[in-house]
Amino acid sequence: MSFDLSSLKYDANGLIPAIAQDAENGEVLMMAWMNAESLAKTLETGHVTYWSRSRQSLWAKGATSGHMQHLVELRIDCDRDCLLVKVTQKGPACHTNRRSCFYTLVEDGKEVITAEPMA
Repeated sequence: MSFDLSSLKYDANGLIPAIAQDAENGEVLMMAWMNAESLAKTLETGHVTYWSRSRQSLWAKGATSGHMQHLVELRIDCDRDCLLVKVTQKGPACHTNRRSCFYTLVEDGKEVITAEPMA
């Protein structure tokens, strides 16, 4: 069965959430948004491209920072309204210079920072 971008369930803005996961160790790195154009570009180039809601434009991950994401595998959830993007991550995935955006743990009613920025 061939893959059809239009078979996905995009929101009212034409976006679909995409969770980036390290393909080697399973660590969840970040969540961002894709549209049909960014997903098509990702599949075409192998370099993960998202849709920047703040800039209203395509955002090739790592284009300015060098912290590229190379697509290893793309998965679609059962409702076809969320993507899992398994990647090889070069450098940090988070704009705070941490490996993952999910570095804040809520424990016993308090926030605990679990990772420092990468050198």
